[in-house]
Amino acid sequence: MTTSQSFSKFLENIKVDNSDKISDRYHEITKKLNKTFRDTDSEVDNCLRVGSYGRYTGIKGISDLDMLYIMPSSKWNEYKNDPDKLLKDVKAALKERYPNTKIKDDRLVVDVFFTDFKFEVQPVFEEQDGDETNYKFPDVKYNSYRITKPKQEQAEMTSFRQEHGDTHRLLCKMMRAWKNNVGLAMCGLLIDTLTHRFLSEHSEYDHAGTSVFDELCRDFFDYLKDEPKKDHYQALGSGQDIKVKKQFQTKAKKAYNKAVEAIDETDEAKRNDLWREIFGRQFPKATCAVTESREFSSSAGYTDPEQFIEDLYPVDIRYNVTLDCEVKRNGFREALLSKLLASGQRVSRVRSLDFFIVTTDVVQPFEVKWKVRNVGDEAKRRNCLRGEIINSNRNGGLARHESSDFCGPHYVECYILKDGIVVARDRISVPIE
Repeated sequence: MTTSQSFSKFLENIKVDNSDKISDRYHEITKKLNKTFRDTDSEVDNCLRVGSYGRYTGIKGISDLDMLYIMPSSKWNEYKNDPDKLLKDVKAALKERYPNTKIKDDRLVVDVFFTDFKFEVQPVFEEQDGDETNYKFPDVKYNSYRITKPKQEQAEMTSFRQEHGDTHRLLCKMMRAWKNNVGLAMCGLLIDTLTHRFLSEHSEYDHAGTSVFDELCRDFFDYLKDEPKKDHYQALGSGQDIKVKKQFQTKAKKAYNKAVEAIDETDEAKRNDLWREIFGRQFPKATCAVTESREFSSSAGYTDPEQFIEDLYPVDIRYNVTLDCEVKRNGFREALLSKLLASGQRVSRVRSLDFFIVTTDVVQPFEVKWKVRNVGDEAKRRNCLRGEIINSNRNGGLARHESSDFCGPHYVECYILKDGIVVARDRISVPIE
């Protein structure tokens, strides 16, 4: 499999695979709101698809679908001093349409929780600013209205594509796969903005084909790792502030180093495995590689029960979580695992390990899942690779107790699920001597 074929397959694997279902929901919601506020049955009028899906940069597993519903201007006097009433009236209308669906108003939007995704419905009023159309949206916390400019962002995406080709949108999609794989809380608009800035300065990638996408990704990671640390950026097109939820430079540097290694690698299987470390399992294995199968592992004297979170739940990383572990002996804490790793030490055998969440910005309620993966010859010999997705067993569902039974470069992953979607993840190495 050539580089071009590998990246083409990767992009195919991350395409939104439920667009018909998503479109149906857009139409249903629009029709109901038009009927309530305008007494018409249109499924398309007065609706604006925004966010990653509206900019055509979303990928498989997208969990937040954003839409603006443009309210009749005649309703402004009714709602201008009561944004909370606007959200509650929209919620009531949608509850009529979906009586058995969880729906709640949440400061800025009305959330509609479907099985595979959530719609964030934001009622807005149009506002003309010269030749531009902006939208006033409610902010219940401050009993006021604020301005959003999604059309300018979409227009810049479209204009850039016409002039420079599809490279921008495709790079946006690949970077979403990367941030989901490494657990980086980075909003879609920030990804679209940073890729736009990068490509605006790199005309060599105008109308680029997938044969150079390895170099494209390497160069973009190089750009990201050298970006000065900021707390916000100005969005493409609109110039509105985008908050930086998590500094991305460290993870970008790791990805850059892996990309350099992958480009230099001549063995197809090893090369694709390196890209998979960056982008996840949606990047294809090499055609010459041995396929993942329990038959192969069983013939070698062990079975591999590993599960992957992407196969069980949608993954759309939007929040941060940091994981650590207390290493104990005879009930007393010896050290934190993070400090051992920082000093280059390993975990001694026959130790008690208590993994826990140090910090997260995911708001309760949420669910925590874990993956404990044993790696190395001893794990294979003792037929104990593990790797299943499991529940917490300590601290009211927030922590996981394990023990250091045998040597190897093991690791533990933590996943936080909100409304059935993985919204945060972290991994910590457990090297046992």
